Amino acid sequence: MANEKKSAGSVIMNGILTENPTFMQLLGMCPTLAVTTSLQNGVGMGLSAAAVLVCSNFLISLLRKVIPDKVRIAAYIVIIAAFVTIIDMSLQAFLPDLASSLGLFIPLIVVNCIILARAEAFASKNNPFMSALDGVGMGLGFTGALCIISAIREILGAGTIWGIPLYGGAIQPMGIMIMAPGGFIVLGLLVGTINFIVRKRKGE
Repeated sequence: MANEKKSAGSVIMNGILTENPTFMQLLGMCPTLAVTTSLQNGVGMGLSAAAVLVCSNFLISLLRKVIPDKVRIAAYIVIIAAFVTIIDMSLQAFLPDLASSLGLFIPLIVVNCIILARAEAFASKNNPFMSALDGVGMGLGFTGALCIISAIREILGAGTIWGIPLYGGAIQPMGIMIMAPGGFIVLGLLVGTINFIVRKRKGE
């Protein structure tokens, strides 16, 4: 039982830290750079992708022995697309402002390389429970990364956090930080810093 708990914990922590899809693997860069102009967008996008990850990993693992090898990628995309459609319609029904702000990036979760990579690398080879945990870990890792990037860009670029003004007009925000160059700058600095810390801890 202890080994199972340790294994489950390591699978979750793997997605959050060791193989963080954004900072360590540099996957899903398009939505990472495009939607992280505000913390609300980052949280919305991250949690949407996390929900799709958990659900698709679970179902793909459940059907892994049934899906023919020759059509597995097509089958994965159909399964992922079904969950993305549910998330997209739910956002439009209950959080229309967020859905409008995220725009096409919610439907594009279907072809997000993070989702497909975990389906192929993990869910197709492991049981449904562990696959769902892998989705939780990767989803939390992706959401955390988006939140960090979004918070930095919103604070520096708009002078707000979650839409709440911080500077009171005393400091002029740097508008470039909520533009494309700002996204690349923040992402690059964070990736460099995190990888430097990880290598230091490993003694490299």
